[in-house]
Amino acid sequence: MDISYDYTDRVAVVTGGANGIGANIVKHLRLAGAHVAVWDKKQGNAADDQYFEVDITNNQQVTSAAVVLIERFGKVDFLINSAGFTGPTMPLSKFDVDIWQRVIDVNLVGTFKVSRAITPLMQEKNFGRIVNLASLAGQEGTPNASAYSAAKGGVIAMTKSLGKELAMTNIRVNCIAPAAVDTDILEQMSPEHVQTMIDKSPMKRLGRVEEVTHMVLWLCSSACTFNSGAVFDLSGGRASY
Repeated sequence: MDISYDYTDRVAVVTGGANGIGANIVKHLRLAGAHVAVWDKKQGNAADDQYFEVDITNNQQVTSAAVVLIERFGKVDFLINSAGFTGPTMPLSKFDVDIWQRVIDVNLVGTFKVSRAITPLMQEKNFGRIVNLASLAGQEGTPNASAYSAAKGGVIAMTKSLGKELAMTNIRVNCIAPAAVDTDILEQMSPEHVQTMIDKSPMKRLGRVEEVTHMVLWLCSSACTFNSGAVFDLSGGRASY
């Protein structure tokens, strides 16, 4: 794509930025000139001095990373909540209770904890863009993915709530609801489940990581001013609303 953005001197936090969609977002924000702090539980690039090993379900780690971030950069302009965990694909009645809780903790509670730590920092500067990665599953409920659907439905509702809370500021809060995107996270699902998602797509394909990234870049831009608490469809025409 020939669309370009200038984010020189902007400071961003990307959770789950060590691989997959998050890593692609990190790459393109940096290409646009932004300083990008990667918050991820997985081992990052040892040469990357903007990598923070953070488990977003651990509130102490989140708040400590926020303190270090402000000491280093003095502000946060963009927050991309990209960290996610699908969990297994199985009927609700067969779901292990602890795994269910883990899916909720990573996708929903983790997004809350990071947003809770970063939002006041944006309010101090009266500027910010928060982009949450939700899912089509959170809009429509995917069979045999009840925990993930419930967690991402919560992310959508929280996005709308926080967007309204901050509507009178210069902080915009939105989320993206992709259908299945071709990343390593699909390995957590059965091949049959992935094929079912492809078959349901009017375009008969998976989404591409770059398609998510370009929507994130626009939502962080100065062109996004009257959108807040919005859910942006990225489903290849599959979403029914």
